[in-house]
Amino acid sequence: MNEFAIIWDWMEFAARWLHVITAIAWIGSSFYFIALDLGLRKAPNLPTGAHGEEWQVHGGGFYHIRKFLVAPEAMPEHLTWFKWESYSTWLSGAALLMIVYWAGGELYLIDQNKAELVLWQGIVISALSLTIGWLVYDFLCKSPLGGHPTLLMLLLFALLVAMGWGYNQVFTGRAMMLHLGAFTATIMTANVFFIIMPNQRIVVKDLQEGRTPDPKYGKIAKLRSTHNNYLTLPVVFLMLSNHYPLAFATEYNWLIAALVFLMGVTIRHFFNTSHAHKSPPYWTWLVTAILFILIMWLSTAPLSQSDLEDAETREMTTTEQVFAAAEGFSEVTDIVMGRCSMCHAREPGYDGIHRAPKNVLLETPTEIAAAARQIYIQSGVSEAMPPANVSWMEPEEREAIVAWFKAANS
Repeated sequence: MNEFAIIWDWMEFAARWLHVITAIAWIGSSFYFIALDLGLRKAPNLPTGAHGEEWQVHGGGFYHIRKFLVAPEAMPEHLTWFKWESYSTWLSGAALLMIVYWAGGELYLIDQNKAELVLWQGIVISALSLTIGWLVYDFLCKSPLGGHPTLLMLLLFALLVAMGWGYNQVFTGRAMMLHLGAFTATIMTANVFFIIMPNQRIVVKDLQEGRTPDPKYGKIAKLRSTHNNYLTLPVVFLMLSNHYPLAFATEYNWLIAALVFLMGVTIRHFFNTSHAHKSPPYWTWLVTAILFILIMWLSTAPLSQSDLEDAETREMTTTEQVFAAAEGFSEVTDIVMGRCSMCHAREPGYDGIHRAPKNVLLETPTEIAAAARQIYIQSGVSEAMPPANVSWMEPEEREAIVAWFKAANS
């Protein structure tokens, strides 16, 4: 079990690494094609059906790119599909969500101060909410609203704000941000899997069988691709937010998330307009700055965390009881209280620390038992905590942490 804790931590690292790599590939190709599409120029002697062309230089060579608005007259001999970047990003993200927020749900997912849920109930809410979000969004897109892109975007924004608020009623602030990001990313990947790729396959099949492709499939795919373009930056913010308690651990974290979605629109509007060779809308810089200032102001609201008195009287879960009953727990509690709690407190006493790192609190035996695996990895197996060993944790104390964790898993 002790070795498994180390292996599990490396699995999380590997999943996170893969997720970042695939996300870079997906976002890079997505942004590139949006910029390419907006930058196409009319030119003489374009082939039949060609909408525009673009000359680009990169890597010591020149590229001549043409876009056919519906399809070329004949099926090309070589055709490159862009899909696995999206699929791999979602699959690796789903794996990471399961590793961190399902397997570690008692610490990171469930907030008993908001809703008295057992872990399996939180996992069910987590999984079902991602599916329901796509179904609602897809219904809206296929309704008559699909012909009104601006109104559709406003409804999508309202849906995202409502989901952020809803997640915050049952999950920790950290899990709320992450799940809102996963909710949005699920919509984006489902757009690729269920709409964009099938529509492109229909066009390809029509070409192969000598039929004239229907332009409606390209228009539908373009709408979904545009939504993905505006949702990308907020998703990146939400995925990074778990490192910053000022973003996820405040009373108005769901409002912060809502403003981030608006920032995603203003930032992408600036770049999309610039890529279209139009006058850059510099007013978006001011709007983005104002939105960010509002976010910083909202982050000064009281932290969303349990009172110390409530934490001291909270009944331990079954897992926490195992660690609390293990030999050495009393000694480890004294070690953590003396070496870690000056930072991991509701009111940190260490100079320069205003919020408990990642909002992990270690002020009560229950909280220490809940964070057993993190304490073992961060301060027992490794010397990551305390940072630079600022509180002078001794080697013998680290050995005591390891011995306690092993005793609990023996």
